[in-house]
Amino acid sequence: MIPRGLILELIDHPWFQRLRRIKQLGLSDFVYPGAVHSRFHHAMGVFHLMSRAIEILRMKGQAISEEEAEGALIAALLHDAGHGPFSHALENSLLPIEHEAITLRIMERLDAEFGGRLRPAMEIFAGNHPKRFLCQLVTGQLDVDRMDYLNRDSFYSGVVEGSIGYHRLLTMMDVDDGRLVFEEKAGLSIENYLAARRLMYWQVYMHKTCIVAEQMLELLLARAKHLGWTRGASPALAYFIELKEKDGTGKQEEQLDMFGSIDDADVEMFLKMATDAEDGLLALLANGLLSRKFFKVKVSAQVFPAHEVADLREQCIRVFACRVEEASQLVRLSQSAFTPYEPADDEILIRTKTGQVLPASEILSIGHFCKTEQRHFMTFPPGLSAL
Repeated sequence: MIPRGLILELIDHPWFQRLRRIKQLGLSDFVYPGAVHSRFHHAMGVFHLMSRAIEILRMKGQAISEEEAEGALIAALLHDAGHGPFSHALENSLLPIEHEAITLRIMERLDAEFGGRLRPAMEIFAGNHPKRFLCQLVTGQLDVDRMDYLNRDSFYSGVVEGSIGYHRLLTMMDVDDGRLVFEEKAGLSIENYLAARRLMYWQVYMHKTCIVAEQMLELLLARAKHLGWTRGASPALAYFIELKEKDGTGKQEEQLDMFGSIDDADVEMFLKMATDAEDGLLALLANGLLSRKFFKVKVSAQVFPAHEVADLREQCIRVFACRVEEASQLVRLSQSAFTPYEPADDEILIRTKTGQVLPASEILSIGHFCKTEQRHFMTFPPGLSAL
């Protein structure tokens, strides 16, 4: 149940309601048609799991004041408030800062609006609260954010292997010396969580078709920015297309206002208007995205040979009559590295049956999850032949 007062006011606030109009998984519905759930769904789910975690910890004798509980709930609720539509594409193409920094700025704006009542939430979100376990519940190697998005994204995408037993994980949770710990009997659930996280990363979040679609959108927005092409763009989207790097200084509040006006509809309408753009590359990208005629993609565990990349770019120049710098954009190299569990970070702690608290990497069979996996992607327009 959502308590009346500050939390309900925040949920009803335009900054939070805009998350209804932003898809959680961006362009993933090109691969998984059911993956059209919103960031609002996810934020409310994280809020629910945080409320459950606080309830369980209090039942186990942990002292959590009403102010601390409210701060943790607000931090959970607003943790993704800084996401824009198709967030990673926008971050790489138009926005001068990353979504975590935008989230903190939004919280600062709301804190001023609500008379300083968000200070505990901001401390928890930033990891500066004296009760460390509250920070770990929001941002940690096994936090309520990950518990929710793995299950939610698994459900809506249909990739059932990504689901985890979060009810058991929450029940097995406790606090020891100010740190979040899990009972030893939660070990298999933790191993399952790491396996699900690895599978969802490569099968959903970094699916090769999702990579191609996101890169095409990123390239389209970067191209529009380069040309200053804003036909059909909403005022807020046009603002960021026209924003020069040097113009960002001293205009943070203005940028934040404009950012709060952007959602998926702005980008989707812009795509429609770009289908008949005078610029051939812009039109090619827009039509490809709207008609699901994506660029081709090759995936490799190794770096692609330079001669293969050069050959594709030469073909690109011939086929599309484009310049060298445009060919470099059309034939694009990228890579992704992922480590399901990083012992160097704040480790998941396990309390054994004898009361000893040990890092998960010492007592669970998770060594294979500590290895970094890397994949290289090469995307290029249809009509070219890879070696």
